Amino acid sequence: MSYTLLQGTRDHRPNSPILASLSEGYLNDLARDNGKLWFGTAADIPGTAEQTDKDYLRILTNPKNFGEITPANMMKFMYTEPQQNVFNFTGGDYVLNLAEKNGMRVRCHNLVWSSQISDWVTSGTWTAATLTAVMKNHIYNLVTHWGNRCYSWDVVNEALNGDGTFSSSIWHDTIGPEYFFLAFQFAQEAVKKTGKDIKLYYNDYGLESPGTKTTAAYNLVKELQARKIQIDGVGLESHFKVGGTPSVAAQVTAKKEFLDLGVDVAITELDVRFVAAPYYTAAGEATQAQNYYDSVASCMQVGRRCRGITVWDFDDKYSWVPSAFTGQGGADIYNETLQRKPAYYAIAEAITDVPCTVC
Repeated sequence: MSYTLLQGTRDHRPNSPILASLSEGYLNDLARDNGKLWFGTAADIPGTAEQTDKDYLRILTNPKNFGEITPANMMKFMYTEPQQNVFNFTGGDYVLNLAEKNGMRVRCHNLVWSSQISDWVTSGTWTAATLTAVMKNHIYNLVTHWGNRCYSWDVVNEALNGDGTFSSSIWHDTIGPEYFFLAFQFAQEAVKKTGKDIKLYYNDYGLESPGTKTTAAYNLVKELQARKIQIDGVGLESHFKVGGTPSVAAQVTAKKEFLDLGVDVAITELDVRFVAAPYYTAAGEATQAQNYYDSVASCMQVGRRCRGITVWDFDDKYSWVPSAFTGQGGADIYNETLQRKPAYYAIAEAITDVPCTVC
């Protein structure tokens, strides 16, 4: 199958011995061979054009390429509980069925977040007690319904501001900071009801290097542990700008401090966006490749308990970036015509701990 290349782009096949043999569908095999559980991707299916794009699906469902899928939207509150105590598991089942058919894990995403909540929640009149009951019921139903078909759950997503304080949400503003610990308590109780091994994660951006927010996240982990509430890992989203990625050393330091607390880490939403066009120049793509290389290298350098790397979808055609950041884009490892970008090959070199030849 061939594709028309975007102007100024090419499907790089460098002369590096490792990269010379790199064919489509290789990154997950390479990650697993080097101690990771997966190289994965988010996918916004069902309900979008991705669901019917045969070329996209051919790449997505190749387990040599991706060993993990994160549902970008279909397990969020507004889709799974559109009316109070009326649950819709159809979208989540679609993702899980697709993953299981192709031997992939699923990081289930997410249980409690400030965004994409059903209108009946955000418009309701709640007390701390009544909203806590809503949260508990939602968590119990999702965790027990899907059981260990989910490798893990992002129990709470993006709870912190940049200064380390709790961000505003219906949960925080009604229940108070205790909502965070209650969410993990309810998730732990639900996991126990299943009798299965399901990992519980806190997921956030801005935790990829040392700083005020990262310190606040360490403290949340320590408080959960002090209360003997299950937390198995922290997801570092890793949404970056080209040329603005933290250094390898900074990313390693942040990850090691979480690991020193006895929890796992994972890179959960990696992408590196251009803040302005053009997105496909040799110099720009080389910088982007270096940024991907550095981020993946940090996961490799801290050892097996950085469990895996997940990109936040892999194809610029379906990227979330242009709709979220006007004028920005080109963030993924394939371009809009499904040609692999230098970043793709940089990831392979980072996984195998060789210098980047495409950066």
